[in-house]
Amino acid sequence: MTESVATALEQLESRRNRLVALTAANLCTRCGFCTESCHFFLSDRDPQLTPFAKVERVRSVYKKEHDWLSRLFPRFTGARDLTEEELDAWTEIAFRYCTMCERCVLNCPMAVDTPAILGAVRGALTAAGKAPEILVQLADAAIQREKSLHLFKDLYVEQIADLEKDLREKTGDPHASIPIDKEDAEILYVGLSGAHTIVPVAEIFNRAGTDWSLSLFEASNYAVFLGDMERAKAIAKRVVDEAIRLRVKEVVITECGHAIFSYRTAVPNWFGPLPFEIRSLIEVLDEYVSEGRIRLDASANPEPMTYHDSCSIGRKAGIFEQPRRILKAAGKEFRDMAPSKGKSFCCGAGAGLVANEEWKDTRLKAGGPKAEQITETGARVVVTSCDNCRHQIGDLSEHYGLDVEVRSLAEVAARAMA
Repeated sequence: MTESVATALEQLESRRNRLVALTAANLCTRCGFCTESCHFFLSDRDPQLTPFAKVERVRSVYKKEHDWLSRLFPRFTGARDLTEEELDAWTEIAFRYCTMCERCVLNCPMAVDTPAILGAVRGALTAAGKAPEILVQLADAAIQREKSLHLFKDLYVEQIADLEKDLREKTGDPHASIPIDKEDAEILYVGLSGAHTIVPVAEIFNRAGTDWSLSLFEASNYAVFLGDMERAKAIAKRVVDEAIRLRVKEVVITECGHAIFSYRTAVPNWFGPLPFEIRSLIEVLDEYVSEGRIRLDASANPEPMTYHDSCSIGRKAGIFEQPRRILKAAGKEFRDMAPSKGKSFCCGAGAGLVANEEWKDTRLKAGGPKAEQITETGARVVVTSCDNCRHQIGDLSEHYGLDVEVRSLAEVAARAMA
């Protein structure tokens, strides 16, 4: 037995209680309802890409480890040993051919949680050194950013000062600002790398008179995709500590699917009761529009618009109506996809797949069902509140000739502010 196989088995054993309930207990009835729910299967029609088939690879190893009949008659039960070749197959199954979108769970009459199973497999693969290198590098870079904050902070403040100049030119307000490290602010806003998640939000916050401060850190947490909870906690703790130090009332997470899901569900469990609230920027924008803190002119967005429900924002975080209310207030024509909301198809690039250029062909193919949905709406603008989805839909537009522009909710709202 190789070291990586031994490590993977040890990791799986440490997660045994959760996985046995979902795999070894064999809740799956092989009914096939999950088959048509998976965008990987729909785009390829390979039976090995069905949620059932992917989980069966994991279940077969658990049978060999924990089922007495499988130890005696492995060929009869389909049990198999975990080998280096099987670990490589698991890497393909868990990282390349599953975006953890949970659409299969929604369609399973037995509620078999395939993403939870493959999420545990991801953690075992990461510990065994089998995870995609780019995801490991991105997670480590986020941790290193805090360790080198004294070197990074001055450069970051300079970059934000340049964005502040752009903000003042856009708004015509010489006093418009992007505050950093401000104590006792109402909001600590946690963005992503790039002006597109900072400047439109700064426009809105300045117009609404928000008392806010920009976080020194990014909302993204690639360790979540790795199933590496120690790294994930370390990355999230940077923002938690910053919010406590600044004594803010709430942390507002930018338009990022996995970030809002992990901050709202995992972070309170990891760190206990927190002295601040956690909300999505989408919820804040919806509140500002409904309360009249910002007024939107629908004529500023005359093109037909549709909205892509990010899996983590929609199915996992339950944010469905707020973005639609914003878009109907900010544009002339809104056209919903079918199916949408909880039944919406994944864009095909979630859970870190979009970061791995080696698998670009896979995610473009897997995005076929989403491309069809977009085409059927006839919309010229696709709005999505997730950076991964934004990148993917832009690539899908080019690959499938959709000829659509992709924008965030904040960009649409900022453009429409009267």
